[in-house]
Amino acid sequence: MKCLSSRHWIIPAGAFVALAASVPASAGGPETSIQTEYLMTLHAPLDAPQAIDQSLLIYNVQSGGWVEGPRIKGKLLGPAADWLRVTPSGVLRLDVRGTIQTDDGELIYISYGGAIQCSKEQADRLNAGAQLKADDCYFITAPSFQTKSDKYAWLNAVQGVGKMISVKFGDGSHVRYNIFAVK
Repeated sequence: MKCLSSRHWIIPAGAFVALAASVPASAGGPETSIQTEYLMTLHAPLDAPQAIDQSLLIYNVQSGGWVEGPRIKGKLLGPAADWLRVTPSGVLRLDVRGTIQTDDGELIYISYGGAIQCSKEQADRLNAGAQLKADDCYFITAPSFQTKSDKYAWLNAVQGVGKMISVKFGDGSHVRYNIFAVK
């Protein structure tokens, strides 16, 4: 009997892409599901936007922002801002970065992208100073977190999803999200 030598297999990075492409998609529906767990509500008062051009607005977060949930409570620290891109299709793309300081003094970096799509009527209402609610627009974020805190280290492994619950421009300008951990 011939003995095969033991070898370590090295799988090229592109192999998984090729393998995935050769597996037919399931026509019967999803093969898994996603659940969420409520993490926190985030409230950010906003300055008036800096209009760089027709495709880029920068919203700086004012002091007074906060987060609160079952396992976390704190305030938003400056600097924090949203670089909001207006795509040719009219969809807005978020690029948000900030810092949470918990009530017990720990620092947590939060960053997220997202998408906003409102009807012309809802956008006109928002620009006129009306407050929009969750059902008025598609407004979804995908937060992630980074911290050195032992107490909040669990957030380092969380992929979040957020849904706008309130947004207003003008007097009392703010955005508020409910943020959930995806499981």
